[in-house]
Amino acid sequence: MGFICSKSMNENMKNQQEFMLMNARLQLERQLMMQNEMRERQMAMQVAWSREFLKYFGTFFGIAAISLTAGAIKRKKPAFLFPIIPLGFVLTYQYDLGYGTLLQRMKGLAQWMEHRPADSRVPGSIPVTGMYLGCRHVPSGECAGGS
Repeated sequence: MGFICSKSMNENMKNQQEFMLMNARLQLERQLMMQNEMRERQMAMQVAWSREFLKYFGTFFGIAAISLTAGAIKRKKPAFLFPIIPLGFVLTYQYDLGYGTLLQRMKGLAQWMEHRPADSRVPGSIPVTGMYLGCRHVPSGECAGGS
């Protein structure tokens, strides 16, 4: 009689373990799906924020460019035009982020970096072999083969 009870309990225990394993897999799958959805929402929010910022910054850039150009012509000082250059870089970056392919290029670069060996990804790691700026790494710190 004890043998029949223990056999039934072992079978129930096995079924329960399988059920728990299936539930753990299902829970992990749902968590991964939710993480991906949250990441997609964050990316969408970043693009939306960039587009909204671009509207305001584009207006500011336009007014500043017109004003600085008018000031440069009126005062005959081309130095008034220099602030347009860095403002143009910011405007171009925001446009690329909001309407261009910046996020796809960043994703491609991240995937490329993931496939590199781990020791070459870590900032500050010392390259074991190869050349760095024309010098082989030597423990003494001097150039052993190059300029």
